[in-house]
Amino acid sequence: MMRLVECVPNFSEGRDKNIIESICDAIRKVKGVYLLDFDPGEATNRTVVTFVGEPEPVLEAAFQAIKKASELIDMSKHKGAHARMGATDVCPFVPVSGVTVDDCVELSHRLGKRVGEELGIPVYLYEYAATRPERKNLATIRKGEYEGLPEKLKDPEWKPDYGPAEFNARSGATVIGCREFLIAYNINLNTKDRKLAHEIALNIREAGRAKRDKDGKIIRDEQGKAIKIPGIFKAVKAVGWYIEEYGLAQVSINFTNYKISPPHLVFDECCRQAEKLGLRVTGSELVGLIPLEAILMAGRYYLRKQGKSPGVPEEELIEIAVRSLGLDQLYPFEPEKKIIEYTVAEKRRFEEMRLRGFVNEVSVDSPTPGGGSVAALLGSMAAALGSMVANLSYKDDELMGEKGMELQRLKDEFLREIERDAQSFDAVIEAMRMKAKTEEAKKAKEEAIKNAYLGAARVP
Repeated sequence: MMRLVECVPNFSEGRDKNIIESICDAIRKVKGVYLLDFDPGEATNRTVVTFVGEPEPVLEAAFQAIKKASELIDMSKHKGAHARMGATDVCPFVPVSGVTVDDCVELSHRLGKRVGEELGIPVYLYEYAATRPERKNLATIRKGEYEGLPEKLKDPEWKPDYGPAEFNARSGATVIGCREFLIAYNINLNTKDRKLAHEIALNIREAGRAKRDKDGKIIRDEQGKAIKIPGIFKAVKAVGWYIEEYGLAQVSINFTNYKISPPHLVFDECCRQAEKLGLRVTGSELVGLIPLEAILMAGRYYLRKQGKSPGVPEEELIEIAVRSLGLDQLYPFEPEKKIIEYTVAEKRRFEEMRLRGFVNEVSVDSPTPGGGSVAALLGSMAAALGSMVANLSYKDDELMGEKGMELQRLKDEFLREIERDAQSFDAVIEAMRMKAKTEEAKKAKEEAIKNAYLGAARVP
C-alpha cells in the first residue's frame, strides 16, 4: 500500500502572486512531493496550499514552505478578514493511506521542533498532536490572533510546545498538528427550496437543531444558550442551500472524520429524510478530493446490500460507488482527478502491458522485468484465483466476502511489486554505473549502491 500523507498549510498571504509562487516553488523542489492545489483569497489575504507524498518528503516540503514564508511574509504589516497568528498560520498533517494518526503526530512534533529551533518561531501543537486538552482546538490557540501574541507569550500557560516564548514580530507563531481528512460533499435534491434542504441538514448534522416549545420559541438554558437536539451523525457538519448554476437545492456536508460517519451512510439517511418530505435525492457531488478507502467502503456497502460479495476488483468497487451515490449526475466522475491516491499514481509500464507483450519483454536480453517481477505476477494470479473461489462461495458463507477482500488486496499488492521489483533492479544497475574518479565520487557511489541494494531487499 502506498504510504501517503497530505499536508494543508495556510499562509498569511493571498494577494502577492510572487510570494505565493515562491512558497509553492519551495514545495515543488522537494522530490517525491506532489503539489495538488493552492487557493489564494484576496479578502482573507490568505492562501491554502495542498500537497501530498510519502511522510519524509512531505515533512521536508512543509519545513521548506514555512521557512520561505518566514522570509517573505511580514506579519507586522498583515491585514485580512481571516483570523491568523503567523506567516504560516496553521500546518496540519493528514493521514491518507498506509500511515496512521500516530505517524502524523510524530511528524507534527518533528516539524515543530525544527521550526522552533532553526527558524525561531513559537510553535503550538493542536488536534491529535495537542500536548494538553485546551490546545486541541485551533480557535482556542488562535484567540487574540497575531496582535495578542506579545501578551500571550508572557503567560506560562501559553508557553509554546516548541521554539522560544518570545514574540517574533515578523513571523508571529505557527500551529502544527494532525487531523483527519476533510471531505466536502453535496447531496442533490429534486427541489429548488433551500429550506427543505436545510431541514434535512438539521436532522443529520452532529450539531442538530435548537429545541423549541409548542409555540415554536427556542428553549434556552440558564446562561441563555439555545438547548440543542443532536443530529444523527457524529463528525458531520451540514447546511442546506440553493445552487443557481445547477438549478437545484443541495444538502452541503463536511465530513470531519469519514471513518466515524462515512458518506454512503449519510447519503442513504438523506434519501430517507427526503422521502419523508416528499422529495427525492437525485445524486451527489464531491467537492475536491476523497481518499480511496472512502470510495471502496461505499462500493462494498452497496454490494453487500445487494447480497453480493464485496471481494471484487478495486475498479468495480469504484464503479458501484459512483453509480449508487449518483456522483456523475452533474458532471462525469473522473477517479484519476477525484481520488487522492490516483492523482499521484505513477504510470506502470508492465502492469498495463498485454499478457503476450509482458512475456515477450521477459524473454529478451534486457535485465528487467526479471525473476522477481515474474514471481509477483504469479502471486497476483494465485490471489485472483483464491478470490474467485471466495466469491463463488459467498452465498453459502458470507465470511468468504472478507476472504475475498483480503485476496483482492494481495492481488493488487503483488501487481504493484511487478513494477517495484524492476525499478529496484534498475536502481542497482544505475548505481553501479556511476563514475568514481575521485575519492568523494567513490564514497558517493558506494553509498548509492548500498541504498540501492537495501531498496531491492525491501521488495518481497
